[in-house]
Amino acid sequence: MPDAPKPDTSPSDCDTTLRVLGYVRSTLTDKAAAPKSGPEGAPEAWLELDPACAPALLGLEVGSRILVLTWLHLADRSTLQCHPRAMRDRPLRGVFATRSPDRPNPIGLHEVTLLEIAEPARLRVFPLEAIDGTPVLDVKTAG
Repeated sequence: MPDAPKPDTSPSDCDTTLRVLGYVRSTLTDKAAAPKSGPEGAPEAWLELDPACAPALLGLEVGSRILVLTWLHLADRSTLQCHPRAMRDRPLRGVFATRSPDRPNPIGLHEVTLLEIAEPARLRVFPLEAIDGTPVLDVKTAG
């Protein structure tokens, strides 16, 4: 395999800071009881974002599909393999081939429908399988 191309900037020139933009507010409070994915009965939830993010909401429309990136803060970061859907009768797979929340860098990717935009920077979305208190890293349009 060829070497990866070298970046044009040194690491000191790159901003590698990850900032939490807000938190999920949900009725889900237990990782074990949460659905494995949104379509499996996940509830509505609120994304309570830092009010400084309010200008970033410009152009979002109620009814649109958005992607929410979260930091699955309760994940087991040492997990490299798992039984898909936690079903022991299924063969082990590497976590990069699953949607398991347990992984080296547990970033959740959730496609949801935007139901409401509220002041100062709150979004009501559905369905979201992330539990209450999950940090929100980013919000993007889905299409």
